[in-house]
Amino acid sequence: MTAVLSFQQLTSPNDVTPQIRRALTECWVEVTNAGGAAGFPFPPVDAATVTSALDRIIDLLSPDTSRLLAATMDGELAGWLNVRRDPFKLVAHWGTLHHVQTRTAIRGHGVGRALMKEVRRIAKAEMGLEQLHLAVRSDVGLEDFYRQLGWKEVGRWPGALRFAAGDDRDEILMLLAPL
Repeated sequence: MTAVLSFQQLTSPNDVTPQIRRALTECWVEVTNAGGAAGFPFPPVDAATVTSALDRIIDLLSPDTSRLLAATMDGELAGWLNVRRDPFKLVAHWGTLHHVQTRTAIRGHGVGRALMKEVRRIAKAEMGLEQLHLAVRSDVGLEDFYRQLGWKEVGRWPGALRFAAGDDRDEILMLLAPL
């Protein structure tokens, strides 16, 4: 039997139930502690640390400027991301993706690819965006994943991320345009 993947947009703090908050937190802890580049560079993290950061994201949810996109597989959270736009008119035509992540047990099943396809649709059709931006750390293969989905590297900040003495990584700036 094939698993059914579905999406849910969360566009207001009121959309985030305690069950959704718990699932988002569990996913973020799992992904980070497995070495994922989802916002916390120094694992391990615990639920309290993640919940504090997640609450800040949830508090800013708004249909025009910040949305969470959650993917579920057979009713269980499979991954999520945050898409944001700056309301400043000069840059309001583009958005930025943050905290893109999928549960470790279901990687390789197309959830990340499906999330990226759906956020592209939402960004264009519902948020009126013309391009998306994303920053990824080098040396973990993320830039290859995004390139396969049409993203282009537009720059990098060499050695911008210091994980430990002697472990500096580039921050790679990527663009998806046009949507």
